[in-house]
Amino acid sequence: MKKKHFFLLLLFLCVGLVGCAETNLLERVGLATLIGYDFGKEEVVETTAVVRQVSTELQSKVAIITAENDTSQGTRAKINRRAAKKIMSGQLRGGLFGEEFAKAGIGHYIDTFLKNPAISGGMLFAVVEGETRPLLEYQYPNIDDIGEHVYNMLKQNIDNEQVVSSALHELAHDYYSIGREIALPIIRREEELLEISGIALFKKGKMVGKLPVEDSFYVKLSRDDYHAGTYELKIKGDDLPSSLMKNPPDEISLVFDPIKTHKDVKLVNPTTPEFNLRLSVQARILEIKPNINAGKAENTEELEKAISKSLSSEISRVIAYCQKIDSDVFGYGDHYRSSVRHSKLTEEKWHELYKKMKVNVDVDFTLLRSGVFE
Repeated sequence: MKKKHFFLLLLFLCVGLVGCAETNLLERVGLATLIGYDFGKEEVVETTAVVRQVSTELQSKVAIITAENDTSQGTRAKINRRAAKKIMSGQLRGGLFGEEFAKAGIGHYIDTFLKNPAISGGMLFAVVEGETRPLLEYQYPNIDDIGEHVYNMLKQNIDNEQVVSSALHELAHDYYSIGREIALPIIRREEELLEISGIALFKKGKMVGKLPVEDSFYVKLSRDDYHAGTYELKIKGDDLPSSLMKNPPDEISLVFDPIKTHKDVKLVNPTTPEFNLRLSVQARILEIKPNINAGKAENTEELEKAISKSLSSEISRVIAYCQKIDSDVFGYGDHYRSSVRHSKLTEEKWHELYKKMKVNVDVDFTLLRSGVFE
């Protein structure tokens, strides 16, 4: 019994000492949670860091510190010299690139983050419309910690499959792969709020184009499996048969949530090259406006055909745009390399083939639940 009491006393002492040590450590350091990169006015790069600091009363406050230098590591040293406490990067969870900065290339910065053992592979990245500094320095009335807010906004939209995922380990995979390019969410300030506004498309680490956020669904559907989230689709009224609706408006708005998707990509002609992209989408319709009685079996089949046609057309449009700007965010080069033996595929060779690539898109949409909606 005496031994038991002795070990319990020892355990309480250890817990107390550890708690004191952690408190003292937080009081001595500043935690960088988000970092933004823009072109400097006098030097190569301007870095803006969001730093959380904890006082001796355990009250937390956020500081925004900016510095310019020729290198990102040089700006880090300058920021550290301007901070009240030593800045640690172990809690760094988000990275932003200004739009013009992203167009010049982010590959060097991905490589630098990968070399830092304190940085997590789950760190999330995005491009900012304009520059990152004014977005981070703005005084938002309803946002206490801009670093935490940006990370949570990106994470919940990625988890709910509203945008492409942008974790550091995924960027590294796409950047170093032959035949697959980086895609990042774009964020912007809209009055007093932040929002995701689109997708930045890259070629060899340089941003070469962008798509509106409404096209995220088509990029994700063609690039990854899709398991969650809702999507609003607009069907042309001319695509609906008269049996489904007489005198339809120019557009029918329809909201659905995919329950299950399956993608099959097959190279059918390596010379062109030509791919068959078959997508099966099983979904529930959440809303249709104006009214369509989709409860009847014949109506359901007609509606499924109209949705399949519209999805195929939209996906083809997005693929054509990405070919125009020469950004293979879908990874068709990966499929080509794995399908053609001894292809000896290089970046240059694939981009020559990618421009003339043909993709036959075939979507099979299945309605799991239907009814009368307004």
